[in-house]
Amino acid sequence: MRDVILSKLKEIEETNNIKILYAVESGSRGWGFASSDSDYDVRFIYVHPIDWYLSVEDKKDFIEVPINDLLDINGWDIKKALLQYKKSNPTLLEWLSSPIIYMENYSAAQNLRNLLPAYFSSVPTIYHYLHIARNKYAEIMSTDQVKIKRYFYILRPLLACMWIEKNNTTPPMEFCKLMADQQLDEALVCQISKLLEKKISGLEIDIEPKNPIIIDFFKNKLDHYEQYLKTVRKEKMADYEALNDLFRKLLNEVW
Repeated sequence: MRDVILSKLKEIEETNNIKILYAVESGSRGWGFASSDSDYDVRFIYVHPIDWYLSVEDKKDFIEVPINDLLDINGWDIKKALLQYKKSNPTLLEWLSSPIIYMENYSAAQNLRNLLPAYFSSVPTIYHYLHIARNKYAEIMSTDQVKIKRYFYILRPLLACMWIEKNNTTPPMEFCKLMADQQLDEALVCQISKLLEKKISGLEIDIEPKNPIIIDFFKNKLDHYEQYLKTVRKEKMADYEALNDLFRKLLNEVW
């Protein structure tokens, strides 16, 4: 599949007259709990020729490829990526930490990683993960049977919140690293491990009855972070100077 993905990325470059700077796996395969029938969620950052940016009108700043049963591919223009980076966008920050990298050309991705201490903001990042967990929790509480993957769509963002509260740094993408960073109750770890084994060895549609130990963990952590966010202040964000400099240097580097 790697060759198929690389071929598709090259096709995207040629069709759109762009250079792909960075392309990674962003879904369950990057998180470390893909099922046997999980698709591939490929995300990339790209750059246009310099003249493309010298324009009065706004232009489309993303590329989407029609989704099929196996591949979900889309990407952001570098300027869009930098604007989102300025906001400490968790989605973009996850791309930068993905363990599965398909392409990393030029210096853009590493420069963004180097700037993370100045641009990472814990409060909006926790809000992002808490919003995901809260919505997914509401979904599973409305049913008696739960798709196994839905547990992990709540576990992962809550563990990311716990990582941020503890370390005040960008949480890693991999689920196993998030788990290893926390001192969790043994009974909870046992239940999560059993579900993880089933998730990896089974299918996306596999379902389970509600697990009371995990449900209680969800409720306690959701309540905790609702209160926690009322006690912390949003940090002052770094300005655009370093990102403007990175953007100009990158255009010269690529073109």
